[in-house]
Amino acid sequence: MAKESMKAREVKRQKLVDKYAEKRKALKEAGDFEALQKLPKNSSPVRLHNRCKLTGRPKGYMRQFGVSRVMFREMANNGLIPGVKKASW
Repeated sequence: MAKESMKAREVKRQKLVDKYAEKRKALKEAGDFEALQKLPKNSSPVRLHNRCKLTGRPKGYMRQFGVSRVMFREMANNGLIPGVKKASW
């Protein structure tokens, strides 16, 4: 489990990215890189980190399912993901 503070930090960053998305796009198209640098650092989408939707685990994230490899395995084992069979794990 990830710390609650780390999850909260990611939520805060996501809000900043959403808030400044249009402004960043307009500044990039205009080529005004000095104004772009003056925006908050956390408003850049590059600073976001993928985390498991269930546990908040940052490592082993499977983008297609939105969960970590550990949770994917547990869900597949319980039959919650259709079409996945236990092979050699």
